[in-house]
Amino acid sequence: MADDTEKPVIVWFRKDLRLDDNHALNAACQSGRPVIGLYIREPETAGTGPLGAAQAWWLHHSLERLDSSITALGGRLVLTSGNAFEVLSNLIESTGARMVVWNRRYEPAGMAIDLRILRELQRRQVDARDFGGQLLHEPSKLLTKAGQPYRVYTPFWRAFESAPEPHRPLDAPSSIKFAAHQPRSEHLSSWKLLPVKPDWAGEFAEVWEPGEEAARAKLDDFLDGAMQGYKEQRDFPAKQATSMLSPYLALGLISPARIWEATRGLPLSPDDIIHFRKELVWREFSYHLLYHFPKLPYCNWNDRFDGFSWQNDAKQFRLWTRGQTGYPIVDAGMRQLWRHGFMHNRVRMIVASFLVKDLLIDWRRGEGWFRDTLIDADPASNAASWQWVAGSGADAAPFFRIFNPVLQGEKFDPDGAYVREFVPELAKLESKYIHRPFEAPASVLEKAGVRLGETYPEPMVDHATARDGALKAYNATKAAA
Repeated sequence: MADDTEKPVIVWFRKDLRLDDNHALNAACQSGRPVIGLYIREPETAGTGPLGAAQAWWLHHSLERLDSSITALGGRLVLTSGNAFEVLSNLIESTGARMVVWNRRYEPAGMAIDLRILRELQRRQVDARDFGGQLLHEPSKLLTKAGQPYRVYTPFWRAFESAPEPHRPLDAPSSIKFAAHQPRSEHLSSWKLLPVKPDWAGEFAEVWEPGEEAARAKLDDFLDGAMQGYKEQRDFPAKQATSMLSPYLALGLISPARIWEATRGLPLSPDDIIHFRKELVWREFSYHLLYHFPKLPYCNWNDRFDGFSWQNDAKQFRLWTRGQTGYPIVDAGMRQLWRHGFMHNRVRMIVASFLVKDLLIDWRRGEGWFRDTLIDADPASNAASWQWVAGSGADAAPFFRIFNPVLQGEKFDPDGAYVREFVPELAKLESKYIHRPFEAPASVLEKAGVRLGETYPEPMVDHATARDGALKAYNATKAAA
């Protein structure tokens, strides 16, 4: 009879496409069993795959890089499609595996699937284990003194600061004992994760380098450069002043613990370090909310907004998605999103405020668009942030905080460098008018080659009038509550 320790262990990769700081992989290696690395493409109805088309592109290339890393150690990544429980059951039967490990996911659909699998495999006396590591702290653990979930970010941050330090990250294994006989793998190309005609992701590769090595390099570059002055510079979209790590976190090409660890003991301003860490903890707070309020992505957290009078004009929504609103900072953001699968965080707030409050379009429409077009789409952060802007979420900005897109542009893109990059038809316009071309004299427009209503649109709404309309709708909702 074969030694039981020679029966394989299946490492089920999900949103942890890395070897570094991978607790499930570490447990597999520590077991002494031969390893089978597995990625399951679950049915779309399971709600556990990439959130949209842009993230599917990112997933394709991230899986390629993970497979390359595993191949370099003598193994390969097995790709299989189907219901996760059925796939695992079949593999256990065909390989004789007696152990299955994975790192936890925290979106409601994934948690429900994982709980069923964990219980059923354990019932069959398969050694099934799940691990943390995708967050700095488990969302079930950090609670108020009354044992309730936090609803406001600042107390959550204080509790986070007072909690034990996040775990030290685990180094990637230098060697892995792989199973001699690996299961048959599907071809990644057959999953059709990449756009073909048209190839709307053509510019993505000019901006993004997939893989955990690229994630570590990006982190190192940030800490050596833009981390200095982060608190003051992070809101200016034309500057290289943010980490650009969110896509890598979204699919687990780097762990939050690895990032947190890298910020320990830096000879930099404590304010810069704290503000950067607070961005990581906002992600934690978002998952805390999603864990305790699983309807967050599609229901108003504050049900008082259920009666809000949304206009949901289809034409206006389409113009917003195309970056044709007539407000340059909004249009620049929406075009950056389309070209790069990404948008600067300050601009995300501006374009979200414009959609929800200037156009009175339901935040869920915007959240859905971001899900499909962001490579860093995240079920928790997307929902929490959109509800924050809309005023309907936990610790939300008050509804009457309505961003003026002209003033926001002038404050955070003062010379128009960001607008000039993504709205090239305005590139030659004087800086004085770059955020308000509709106020520029005819001679200035002519000199810049701008013809309002032809080469660049007139504003689709008057902001002051739209602001008044939004406040009236909000006040009517309050009165009816």
